[in-house]
Amino acid sequence: MAFITLDTKKLKSNFDYLNGFFKEHNIDWSVVTKILCGNRDYLAELLKMGISQYSDSRISNLRVIKSIDKNAQTIYIKPPAKGVIKDVIKYADISMNTDFRTIEMLSKEAKKQGVTHKIIIMIDLGELREGVMRDDFIDFYSRVFRMENIEIIGLGTNLSCLYGILPNNDKLIQLSLYKQLVEAKFNVSIPFISGGSSVTIALVQQGLIPKGINHFRVGETLFMGTDVYNNNRFEHMENDIFKLYAEIIELYEKPVVPTGELGTNLEGDTFNFEESDYGKTTVRAIIDIGLLDIDMKHLDPTDTDIKYAGATSDMVVLDLGENPKNYKVGDKIEFTMDYMGIVRIMNSKYIEKRIINTPDAVAAI
Repeated sequence: MAFITLDTKKLKSNFDYLNGFFKEHNIDWSVVTKILCGNRDYLAELLKMGISQYSDSRISNLRVIKSIDKNAQTIYIKPPAKGVIKDVIKYADISMNTDFRTIEMLSKEAKKQGVTHKIIIMIDLGELREGVMRDDFIDFYSRVFRMENIEIIGLGTNLSCLYGILPNNDKLIQLSLYKQLVEAKFNVSIPFISGGSSVTIALVQQGLIPKGINHFRVGETLFMGTDVYNNNRFEHMENDIFKLYAEIIELYEKPVVPTGELGTNLEGDTFNFEESDYGKTTVRAIIDIGLLDIDMKHLDPTDTDIKYAGATSDMVVLDLGENPKNYKVGDKIEFTMDYMGIVRIMNSKYIEKRIINTPDAVAAI
């Protein structure tokens, strides 16, 4: 059976590095837990590491976090749908919002549950995903400011996720200026300016973050060690915290080119083969994962001699060439994954999730 592993020792190393980094720059940060897809065992390991604030876009995941530690502070990081308002108030201490009618519903539900719900108002700085348009923001704030059982604790923005619009000093200064405008006009204090995410970390290193930006939401860099801004990896951070292992369930020497009339496969793709490949053979291995579990473009075998040949819903075919490593049926092939590959695998109920934290545990696999 295929399984994914989480190396808690490497995760702790990344966590400690980032925690020290943000403390050095007087920045609060929240771990974005989306990549763990609500897996209770993995979340329990994360909660041991000492941060108190967790962000997610799925209520079910926040519910798991609260069941592990009721005192953990949780943030719902997308505009709430009408059907989840009750659970947002119940399981999210803070939510990010952009719609007046939605906040009205949050206000009514918070009053019903006898709590004050904290919100961060998101401003669109050019990414054109969620966010109040800049020209409308002051009026929007003034209307929300008067609502019962709602406390505005921050302003925020999101960049790079939809169109890849990169953060820069100018955009983040704009966000800081809105804080100053609001505090002066309404005689309030805004504790958090949540303008940072994994993509913004590189700007902190370069000293390009305005002083007012004091809150980051970080997932990918913690779990992947990636410098998202430069599409690279950070030094001193681990980038293989997660690994996938799939078992070889068939291995034969077979022709390179299939025989018969070519049509389309289950994904609607058609194939062309080089004339020079006709008559050649190669060792082909089938492993016990498929397109239901993973998109192969997000998956890389750690053995660089292995090539991807194709996939169906439940099986992936690999080209082993002359099989120099002498793989056999029952052997496991190790893969690393990018962010979307991990999320896809974590969402598959057919893939076992395991925890490792020592070199011996890796060897035992």
